Amino acid sequence: MTLFCSERLWDERGAEWRSIVPDLTAVPLGDEEVPAERFADIDIAFFSGDVWPARGANFMKVALQAPSLRWLHVFNAGVDHPVFGAFRERGVRLTTSSGASATPIAHTVVMQLLVMSRRADRWFDDQRDHRWNQRDVTDVEGRVVGIVGLGAIGSEVARIVTAFGMRPIGLRRTPTGDEPCETWTSDRLHELLPLVDDLVLTAPLSPETAGMIGTSELDLLRRGATVTNVGRGELIDEDALLAALHSGQVGAAALDVFATEPLPADHPLWDEPNVIVTPHSAGTTVLSRQRAVDMFGDNLRRFAAGEPLRNEVR
Repeated sequence: MTLFCSERLWDERGAEWRSIVPDLTAVPLGDEEVPAERFADIDIAFFSGDVWPARGANFMKVALQAPSLRWLHVFNAGVDHPVFGAFRERGVRLTTSSGASATPIAHTVVMQLLVMSRRADRWFDDQRDHRWNQRDVTDVEGRVVGIVGLGAIGSEVARIVTAFGMRPIGLRRTPTGDEPCETWTSDRLHELLPLVDDLVLTAPLSPETAGMIGTSELDLLRRGATVTNVGRGELIDEDALLAALHSGQVGAAALDVFATEPLPADHPLWDEPNVIVTPHSAGTTVLSRQRAVDMFGDNLRRFAAGEPLRNEVR
């Protein structure tokens, strides 16, 4: 069995993986291009966090041309990009690291909620300009947090904000009854929005969720509500969000994902005074990448034993 993965990970974890599959060999992705004659050797591939984004295109170029590829594991959770559909159309099994980044992404969401309620950016400006400028800030206690998409990330957000005295209400397609907060079905979005002080989008991108937050939805929010998006940029109409920010209907927004990434340098969101822009990095931490690697190792054992794989995309 031959694995295609980053050279660094093979050096660090190769011995461990060979203890699971003794005859495992590697086609490593380093700084040099992988020779085309090696493509046919590849049976399995691991698209790890240390490959993305700098070498992501090189990795996919090789994996897409590997004729014997049977299984691809990815460090991320979302697989809505067309490239992943191309693998599945070829019959390649696809597994994700769903849950590996849930904790740091949830921590980022809560940080942004606190920053927006405290308007911490103004304190940073005052410090830079040496201004002693005391002001009142907004309490988060008692605020209603609407969480659209109650998977691993949304559930962790709900758990944490509860400790701050906030009231989370989650939306998901099919509630299971074991969610950490009050949970409604997704078709009740328009019923939820008028209750919301802080709207948090953690849903994956799908035909049902694309463009789910537009002008009419933003108008339903309590005036001055905040919007945080760590799901996918396409969940929200960015022009409608800009208009809502200008009118004051939306008080502030924290955005980690965008319809076009990287966000173009001339995009107006960069200069909006009430917007926090982060470069799709809410879950990029050492521990999240380590958990993704551990998930691959567990699935490697399962793959070799013929057992069901965790987080397989169906």
